[in-house]
Amino acid sequence: MWERVKEQSSTLVGESWQSRRVSSEWSPVYREWALGPGVTAWTSVSGTGPVRVLPDGCLDLLWTDGSLSIAGPDTVAKLVPGESGRRRVGLRFAPGVGPGILGVPAGELTDLQAPADALPSAQRRRLGRGLRHTDLMGPAEIATTLLDSLDIDGGDPFVTRLADLAAAGTALPAIGRALDLSPRQLHRRSVAAFGYGPKQLHRISRFQRALSQLRAGLPAAECAVRTGFSDQSHLSREVRALAGVPIRELTQARGAKMSTPLPSGSSTLA
Repeated sequence: MWERVKEQSSTLVGESWQSRRVSSEWSPVYREWALGPGVTAWTSVSGTGPVRVLPDGCLDLLWTDGSLSIAGPDTVAKLVPGESGRRRVGLRFAPGVGPGILGVPAGELTDLQAPADALPSAQRRRLGRGLRHTDLMGPAEIATTLLDSLDIDGGDPFVTRLADLAAAGTALPAIGRALDLSPRQLHRRSVAAFGYGPKQLHRISRFQRALSQLRAGLPAAECAVRTGFSDQSHLSREVRALAGVPIRELTQARGAKMSTPLPSGSSTLA
């Protein structure tokens, strides 16, 4: 069985869409596909080994064998034990997107996985009504039902602008000037939207840019220059601090990405 879904071409709030066919059958192989602007669906059946989840600023709404929970944005990598045979479907919200949709400030979820009780009561009721018959659904249908049960708005232009500036490597003083905010105002709004202050958001955005280029085969020395690190040693220290492993291990694990069973699939390795 197959379902027609849509795939966006940009990473945060893309407007260009393509049709893609996603299997509705359960599989131990990790799969992900775009459901809408800033929303990526993913699914897998977990194995027995631990999974390293890397910080990426995303927030995930998780369905695990019928139970709902929320995984907040991480500040550093975490190792999550494997739970063999558990079926998971997730909606991964791009940085800054999730809090406005779920109604929970990101700062309340930083480095946490919380039960669905953390959601506002109206959101819980809508999700509960939509997911009454998940035992009869495949993963793609569950993901679509999750999204359809949420109240999606147009997003906050401030959040989008801040995420774009951080992802582009804009210096913190320049971000404040561009948004016409004092350092205190910028910090407060950043924590609510992303779970981090602007300094940590900038740091994680830079780490993710570097990771993408390293995995594409760019030499570490050149990657450091392109992504705003002072030198290769600085890049190496930052990768180890945020990922918990050296660059070599991080890039060699890229092939394991498609078998990872936990949130932020684009940022995990076994």
